Order: sequence, then C-alpha cells, then structure tokens
Amino acid sequence: MVESFDDHAGYGTVRDGDGATWPFHCTAIADGSRTIGAGAQVSFAVVAGRLGRWEATDLRPLGAPA
Repeated sequence: MVESFDDHAGYGTVRDGDGATWPFHCTAIADGSRTIGAGAQVSFAVVAGRLGRWEATDLRPLGAPA
C-alpha cells in the first residue's frame, strides 16, 4: 500500500505485507504517470537503489494490466 506520496518532490513510501516501509521515486511507477495516491494498493519489487539503500520499484496498482 502507498503510505505517502509527495507530487512536488516525486518521492513516496510503500508498506509491504510484513510492515516494512520502502521509499520510491515517481520514475518507479510502472505506468509512467509519475503520480500515485496515498492509500493505493500496489504490487512492487524491492531492489538495491542509489546510494546503497533498498527501494521499491515497478509499482503497479493491483488489478492493473501487467
């Protein structure tokens, strides 16, 4: 689930099923829209990102086409 998203900065956080929170940048939204609402249910992958931290990528709203 998207915990938060700042349209102006382009950064947000998602929470996985285990309760861990992962940061993401708007370029990680799979449909290219560069915006997503807080509370949206999404699938995502966690990868090693810039500066050696783990971050979410390939965010896709649940029920969206792959």
